[in-house]
Amino acid sequence: MTPVELSNAIYHDEDAARAHLEAVRWPDGPICPHCGVIKEGIRPLLGDSMGPGWYYCISCKDKFTVRMGAIYERSHLPLHKWLLAFRLMASSKKGFSAHQLSRTLNVQYKTAWFVAHRIREAMADHDPEPLGGKDMVVEVDETFQGPADYVFHNNKGWLQKRGTVSKRKIVSLVERGGRARSVKVKDLTTKTLKNVVCENVALDSTLNTDEAQQYKKIGKEFSKHEYVSHSIGEYKRGAVTTNSVEGFFSIFKRGMVGVYQHCGEQHLHRYLHEFDFRFSNRSMLGIEDSERTMLAIKGATGKRLTYRSLDGGDAA
Repeated sequence: MTPVELSNAIYHDEDAARAHLEAVRWPDGPICPHCGVIKEGIRPLLGDSMGPGWYYCISCKDKFTVRMGAIYERSHLPLHKWLLAFRLMASSKKGFSAHQLSRTLNVQYKTAWFVAHRIREAMADHDPEPLGGKDMVVEVDETFQGPADYVFHNNKGWLQKRGTVSKRKIVSLVERGGRARSVKVKDLTTKTLKNVVCENVALDSTLNTDEAQQYKKIGKEFSKHEYVSHSIGEYKRGAVTTNSVEGFFSIFKRGMVGVYQHCGEQHLHRYLHEFDFRFSNRSMLGIEDSERTMLAIKGATGKRLTYRSLDGGDAA
């Protein structure tokens, strides 16, 4: 962030931050999160007893603020720090670690870690449209993430096991010139890959993959299936390539190794949401940091993530 951006009042003034969030969430006036009554049935609660930002719904006779019904509900963190966290995570290409977030926001690490996961939940698209479509290309590939397994050898101590059996498996689908979607899977069998690809890609798309045997049967479901043979050094043949999805993996792995470093398997899907979101709303598509942050903030409405549901975790 530039000094000019950082000087914006919404990042250090609570009243300005609250007004900004209200304008984003309720552009036409407050809406009750309890019963859905619009602004005509809402009145602000004045006075010092409740504090600023409270509204009263005449219909359901309940109180609410802009926090309710969003990821920051029941959070004690000031809203201006929430907005700054949104901006930092939305504008950092390879991620923003919880330790760095803790230092920047001047909060405990545990708080920063929880805030980061709730922002990833806001970035998640839980009802997505299929990728691709007529005359569009979707590239599909798989990768592995996480520490390799180790075995103890009596004479040589701990030795790293070869292969990728113990690693976490990820399938990513990238719409060429468009969105990305990544899914953590248990295995890379034809059945599993078919379920992921067919559920997330429009059947009238052109599918681009590598030469893995699993994709040959899957490709018959689509309008067209092209593949490159990496085993013979082929990475591009005319318009046939998987370079877009490989580029996505490059950003993802640099972020997970260089920024986050440690990730519990139970949290991997949220990190995938984060990298998918930034890639799908990147500068090349005309979406800059401010617009990307706004999209993430809009995604916070209607989502909740409690600390207990995270099951602890070891993500940095």
